[in-house]
Amino acid sequence: MKRRILGKDLEVSAIGLGCMGMSRAYGAPADRKEMTELLAQAVDMGYTFFDTAEVYGTDDDPHDNEKLLGEALKSYRNRIVLASKFGLTFDKSEGKVPYPLLPDSRPETIRKSIEGTLSRLRTDHLDLYYQHRVDPDVPIEEVAGVMSELIQEGKITHWGISEAKEKDIKKAHRVCPVTAIQNRYSMMYREYEKLFPLLEELNIGFVPFSPLANGLLSDYYTKDSNYNEKGDYRRNMPQFQPEAFDTNRDLFRLIRNAAKEHHATPAQISLAWMMNKKSWIVPIPGTRKPERLRENAGATEIELSIAEINAMDEALNHMKMSDVFGGSKITKK
Repeated sequence: MKRRILGKDLEVSAIGLGCMGMSRAYGAPADRKEMTELLAQAVDMGYTFFDTAEVYGTDDDPHDNEKLLGEALKSYRNRIVLASKFGLTFDKSEGKVPYPLLPDSRPETIRKSIEGTLSRLRTDHLDLYYQHRVDPDVPIEEVAGVMSELIQEGKITHWGISEAKEKDIKKAHRVCPVTAIQNRYSMMYREYEKLFPLLEELNIGFVPFSPLANGLLSDYYTKDSNYNEKGDYRRNMPQFQPEAFDTNRDLFRLIRNAAKEHHATPAQISLAWMMNKKSWIVPIPGTRKPERLRENAGATEIELSIAEINAMDEALNHMKMSDVFGGSKITKK
C-alpha cells in the first residue's frame, strides 16, 4: 500500500484502520479470534496505521479494544504505527446510547492513562497519542505541555487532537507541535474543511474518522436494514432512519455514477474523494470483514482529478441530504 506522512515525519499507510467497531457501537463485540485474524490480514495487505482509544471497550471491559490490539499486533510492533487516545469516559447514568461523554484531561489523568494504554497495547511507546476531546476545564496549553514531557520521556513520539477547532490547534501547536487532527469528515459532514488552510500552514495531518458516515456511504444498506442488536448505535443515527434513504437519493446517485466511471465501489469513491484532495489526509474507516478491508485498501489506487473533486463538491454543496450523526454530546463532570 502507498504511504503518506502526517505532520513532519510520521509515515503511515495511505489509509488506516479504525478499530473501535470491533468492540463497541455496532452491536455485540466481534469474535476475538476473527478480529485477531483480521488485524493480521490488515498488516499483510499493507495497513500500518491502527487506531484505538482507552474507552473503546465493552460494558464488561472498558479497555477491550486496546487489549485486543495489544495481543493481536504484538508480533508486528516494529512494522506498524499505533494510535490511541486519552481524556474521555462515558456517562452511563441514564443508560441511553450513544452515551454522553465526560472529558478529563487533567495532567494526573493523562499520566495514569498513558501507563494503562502502554500496558494494554504491550508496547513501551505510542506513535500517536490524541486528546480524545478538548476539555473545557483544562487549558489546551497545559495538555500540550504534558505531551511535550511524554515525548521527552520516550512514552510517545507524536501527538494530536480529536474534534479540534482552529483556536485550540493554534494554542496547542505553539507549545508542542501537533502531528495530526482526527475529526469527523465525510461527504455528509464537511464542517472541518475550513481547517484545511491552517493544517497546511502548520504542516499538520488530517485523519478523518467516520469517513463513510458510519458505513452509510458504502451503499450496502437500505431502508429495510435493521440495527436491533443491543449496543448498535446506528439505530439512533439520523442517516440510517428509513426516510433518510429517500432524502439521500441524489447522494447515492452521485457516488454510484462515479463508482461506475472508475470501475470502483461507492465506498472506494467516498474515500478517494477525500484522499485525492490533500496528500496529508489519511482516513481510518473501520470494519469487521476481510472483504471490506480489501475494498477500503483499494481506494488508495483510485485517482480523481481536481476537476472531478470540484464537481463533486459543487454537487454536494447544493444537494439535499439527511442529517448525519455528529457525535455523542459532551456533558459536565
